[in-house]
Amino acid sequence: MTHPPPLRVVAVSGGLQRPSKAAALVEHLSKLIAAELHCEPQLVELGQLAPQLAGTVRRSELPVSVELDLAAVENADVLVVATPVYRGSYTGLFKHFFDFIHQDALIDTPVLLAATGGSERHALMIDHQLRPLFSFFQARTLPLGVYATDRDFVGHALDNADLLERARLAVERALPVLELTHRAAASSNRTIAA
Repeated sequence: MTHPPPLRVVAVSGGLQRPSKAAALVEHLSKLIAAELHCEPQLVELGQLAPQLAGTVRRSELPVSVELDLAAVENADVLVVATPVYRGSYTGLFKHFFDFIHQDALIDTPVLLAATGGSERHALMIDHQLRPLFSFFQARTLPLGVYATDRDFVGHALDNADLLERARLAVERALPVLELTHRAAASSNRTIAA
């Protein structure tokens, strides 16, 4: 009996620094998914792509390395995204990257939304900014978002029991959708192979 292929889980961090709290958050969420489902995680750090994205207005002008990351996002079975909150919204770099994603590439793709910010006052940014962005793509935003403040970290490591529980609950609530996605991906791979 053959096992289904791993679920392609692509985590996108809009953090501009390295190390990044946004990257730490998406990596943690990806690990929680990997603990439940057979998957192949990949991390895309937009801060590392910033010099190659700067000033680019057409996808055809992007270097191959950025094109590979865009293709990974477009071909993901599941996306886990996090961005720092900047002036009440996602970073400009985060939006610029997603401006290059084909508008039909993420239809029905489950997306786990997350954000980091200096205080709790920006927590609604997930529902007011991120959810509409991914609704444009007709992606399937998952029920619970995960918002973390600077106080939830020690350095760049998650260190708050309430945040860790919220992350666990977000993945737990997402699992029925992710399991369906995994079965659908396995079924389409079997059809292609036949």
